[in-house]
Amino acid sequence: MQLFNCPFCGPRDQSEFTYVREAAPVPALDASQASWQAYVYDRNNPRGPHREWWHHNHGCRQILELVRDTLTHEVSSIQAARGTQATK
Repeated sequence: MQLFNCPFCGPRDQSEFTYVREAAPVPALDASQASWQAYVYDRNNPRGPHREWWHHNHGCRQILELVRDTLTHEVSSIQAARGTQATK
């Protein structure tokens, strides 16, 4: 298992967290159906460092933004996701 250093709770086992999705701008509520379909279903699936949202469901219950390398699973940064997402 891996340790994630939650900014609210400190170091915690990865099993306390649930993957949400890749970090991506949320479309506006009145955005087209195509924009929402792309947001919900399309993924970049990059190789290397990648921004992701994780939910600390067995701790502070916050959504966190991690930068995780998809090849090595090394986490280079963790921060609260609130206020970091932009809308289109």
